[in-house]
Amino acid sequence: MESQEIVTEFLLESSENLAKLDQDMVELERQPANRDLLASVFRTIHTIKGTCGFLGFDRLSALTHVMEDILAQLRDGRRMLDADLTTMLLESVDGTRRMLASIEAGQGEGPVFEHALIARLEMVRDGKTAIAPVARGSAAIADAGPPPEAGPAQASAPATGRTGATADSTLRVDIGLLDRLMNLVGELVLTRNQLVQHNAGREDSALNAISQRLNLITSELQEAVMKTRMQPIGVVWNKLPRLVRDLATTLKKQIAIETDGAETELDRTIIEAIKDPLTHIVRNSCDHGIEGPADRVAQGKTGQGHLTLRAWHQGGQVNIEIADDGAGIDPARVKAKALERRLITEEQAARMSPREAVNLVFLPGFSTAQAVTSISGRGVGMDVVRTHIERIGGTVDLASQPGHGTTVRVRIPLTLAIIPGLVVQAGGERFVIPQVNLHELIQTAEGGTEIEFAHSAAVLRRRNALLPLADLCEVLGLAPARRPGEASVVVLQADQHCFGLIVDSICDSEEIVVKPLGNQLKPLNCYAGATIMGDGRIALILDVAGLAQRTRMMDAAARAVRAAGSAAVDTADARRGLLLLFQAGSERLAVPLGRVARLEKIAASAVEHACGRPVAQYRNRILPLLELPQADTGGREEDVLSVVVFRSAAGEFGLIVDEITDIVNESVVDAVGSDRFGLLGSAIIGGRVTDVVDVDSLAETAAWASSGALARLGEALSASGETARCEVLQ
Repeated sequence: MESQEIVTEFLLESSENLAKLDQDMVELERQPANRDLLASVFRTIHTIKGTCGFLGFDRLSALTHVMEDILAQLRDGRRMLDADLTTMLLESVDGTRRMLASIEAGQGEGPVFEHALIARLEMVRDGKTAIAPVARGSAAIADAGPPPEAGPAQASAPATGRTGATADSTLRVDIGLLDRLMNLVGELVLTRNQLVQHNAGREDSALNAISQRLNLITSELQEAVMKTRMQPIGVVWNKLPRLVRDLATTLKKQIAIETDGAETELDRTIIEAIKDPLTHIVRNSCDHGIEGPADRVAQGKTGQGHLTLRAWHQGGQVNIEIADDGAGIDPARVKAKALERRLITEEQAARMSPREAVNLVFLPGFSTAQAVTSISGRGVGMDVVRTHIERIGGTVDLASQPGHGTTVRVRIPLTLAIIPGLVVQAGGERFVIPQVNLHELIQTAEGGTEIEFAHSAAVLRRRNALLPLADLCEVLGLAPARRPGEASVVVLQADQHCFGLIVDSICDSEEIVVKPLGNQLKPLNCYAGATIMGDGRIALILDVAGLAQRTRMMDAAARAVRAAGSAAVDTADARRGLLLLFQAGSERLAVPLGRVARLEKIAASAVEHACGRPVAQYRNRILPLLELPQADTGGREEDVLSVVVFRSAAGEFGLIVDEITDIVNESVVDAVGSDRFGLLGSAIIGGRVTDVVDVDSLAETAAWASSGALARLGEALSASGETARCEVLQ
């Protein structure tokens, strides 16, 4: 199929060139000294000849080659153009046209009498005969030997400059004209929307019929114009084999590239937007991913690496996959590099899953290269890839298996010009959410679905899961215009994670025309553009990925996913045993009972301070006392303090709480992680959202003396001649 497309393109280009060649040859006969005109004719024949050789059309290549030789003689001044030579060259043009028509008809390069034409041209070129018109009758055919039977398609092509149906059915149009046509269709869509809104609820049957007819015609026109802007992704992929070949040569590697789905079509604006990101991903795969031949053979692989590019349509979007069978990405090495460059903290690194660690390569300034080269190593690239992809409403994700390869998956919309969107209201203003990011709509009300709070963050209990929420009015600094206790939640998807956006109300869905924002508004990453609504007013289009970054929703959603895995907010233990529930300020807290040593009551007057921190003398030991810093205790003034004493690897410490409420044996329905100090996250326990204490992080805070300091303290006390027993929790 791909080769057929190349042949079709060759036929179209050659048809246009031959039409121009007829005019140029006639004009050249009138102005034989016109060097520019002669050069133009020579280039046209040279172009056709070169493509013929590439496609394997040997006889057509031979014909154009002889024509090129004669034109070279004219160009070099070794021959003068006269009427007879012009006639012969024009007959050669006709012969070329006949052969092209036969190729288009699927019958090879045409009738056998073109052999006589080629032979005649060769004799004229070599000066072995006088120039005379080439006979097309039976004598010429007989001179050439047996003639096979010629089908209908082998007849002479009409002298219209066209090779046949392919040229007649195709027209080249300037891109600027297509863009203007797209803009006009966009304005028509806006006018259609205004008319439909104006006509809503009216009883005028004639106007209703006209409105419906206009709606139908506009939709069909929009679809037709959109198709004129569609291009196969192969126009981008066609340039990558040369890039891979050059990189392989430079890096002394063996790399083969394969493509699948090159015919997948996208809007030309999307094609332009993804050229650079795809090129950078391919460069990274060749440089960082695929190993050298010796390394591959040592690992039991073939010496030649493989790079595969796939594209396909799915759910109104285009999926692109770039996969290699190289060394893959080591999550531990990525985390080490990120820590070295201070892009993440030790605590974040400890809680990261391997997949999250691998995706750190998208952070600005990140690179695992040992040295900066002309190809990579500056830490600029993958973050730009993600930025460019998200700017056009797409997402990018990376999955890797050490030793087996890496796969980068990109999802992008088909077009950016006219898109379906959901219109919502917040703070008295209207906003549009692209349909491609829409996952679900939820209406909250008193007595129904309730919004709860987990460590000061709003969450929604949704099908036994906690969904992190952001309030659009709060994000944009608007005053909400909704009744207390009621809200509409739009569940959005960005970067393979879901979060909820609270809005005042949901209006309707409609097709919108995307208008770009001015340069002054480009830094506002929560807007992707603007549109004109049916009433003529402007509505801003929300950038879901930008909103997620601005509200840190992706961090919350990622914690929700991570909570069920690595940390699981310590509910893995909770699911297997009893839970201690207690209150600290306004916080409802829980901890697996297996981590609790004892429950104690300590007189407030017994609290002392050591090294500036509260402690208590407890069983001849110094017991550090802690409080959760985010707990609002309201200035506790009790005479007796409730203390939960925890066990840890470093010893024991006490957590001051307001009240021990219960010990329960209940299953945990769901969990969402947290990056707040002292809390692993939240879970649904006993039908209520409950924060789960991070015992280990509290234990690290309680370990306020190192073993070295303890040894020096013992030496100092011994030197004073006193006997002391030092019990310091580390």
